[in-house]
Amino acid sequence: MSTALILIDIQNDYFPGGKMELDGSTEASLKARELLSFFRTRQLPVGHVRHVSKRPGAAFFLPGTEGAEIHENVVPLASETVIEKNFPNSFRNTRLLDFLKEAGISVLAIAGMMTHMCVDATVRAAFDYGFQCTVIHDACAARTLSFENATVPAPQVHAAFLAALAGTYARVVSGKEFLADFH
Repeated sequence: MSTALILIDIQNDYFPGGKMELDGSTEASLKARELLSFFRTRQLPVGHVRHVSKRPGAAFFLPGTEGAEIHENVVPLASETVIEKNFPNSFRNTRLLDFLKEAGISVLAIAGMMTHMCVDATVRAAFDYGFQCTVIHDACAARTLSFENATVPAPQVHAAFLAALAGTYARVVSGKEFLADFH
């Protein structure tokens, strides 16, 4: 089985000073960088997914802005594939599925941002396309949300979405576990 690393939306607007700062974005990007280094060293396929918002009224990931650029901690090499998307699901109206099929990929290692939006949407779609998915939980980040009159802290949002993915949709492990178990 061939494995590819998919890094989703690790972009400047999610970091301190960005337009949509996430809880733990810097720490998650450093874990993602470890995964990226591991895949590069072994010359395994890597796909970087970059969101560019074309939705009217969008406040972040605006075309042509520094905030929409991939963060320096995981900047793609010229030889690596960058998939631009405009929706939470990284497969929707992109060439991601073609990239994976052409490379003979059946297993995805997934990291990125936001756990509760684009990571979740992409993992569920990948499962529906028949991919075996592993989400590296400490290489993902979320943000605090609210529902009705309740505030849901980012760590709880992160945990709830990962718990929902675990089992049926993906294996959910730490970066350390993933690297130790990789074969």
